[in-house]
Amino acid sequence: MSMTAVEQRGVAKAEDRGVGRTEDSQARTFAELMDRPALERAYRYATLMLGDRADAEDATHDAALTAWRHLGELRDPGKFEAWFGRIVVNACRDRLRRRRRMPIHVELDSELASPDANDDFAPRDALAAAIRSLGADHREVVVLRYYGDLSVDQIAARTGVGAGTVKSRLHYALRELRAAVDAQDQGRFRP
Repeated sequence: MSMTAVEQRGVAKAEDRGVGRTEDSQARTFAELMDRPALERAYRYATLMLGDRADAEDATHDAALTAWRHLGELRDPGKFEAWFGRIVVNACRDRLRRRRRMPIHVELDSELASPDANDDFAPRDALAAAIRSLGADHREVVVLRYYGDLSVDQIAARTGVGAGTVKSRLHYALRELRAAVDAQDQGRFRP
């Protein structure tokens, strides 16, 4: 990915020793908050939501730029992870909207998945096909809950919907996943 002229000027300005104290402290704060694990979590979420590594990289990049531009709006640096997570969710939603229900391919990469005691529950291919068949809203809550390890309240805060809506979406998504995996096991499911 190449940087735009504006981004190059921003990097040059941040590296310049003559940068003003306020901007310099903002750059330092951002660098401390936007560490490698934060970017890896964002990329993992984007990959699972978008199903394409290139799109995930772009969405993560867009989210990081948005966070940089709006860092002054963050009131509590202790809540950076939730704030940035919401930006990543919105970046993925924007990409999904632009895509308009184009078929996606979700790869359940063992590096991206959280350790799960139920790995033997369904074959990886059947589960990937089932996740691919979910609508964006249902896929979003499943990914945040089971790959992001977020609670219902954290998902609600990150997606901007109520906790009851999150629970409902999880319930119906899991029902769809179960039916799709069962159908796959019986040879009836076609993504």
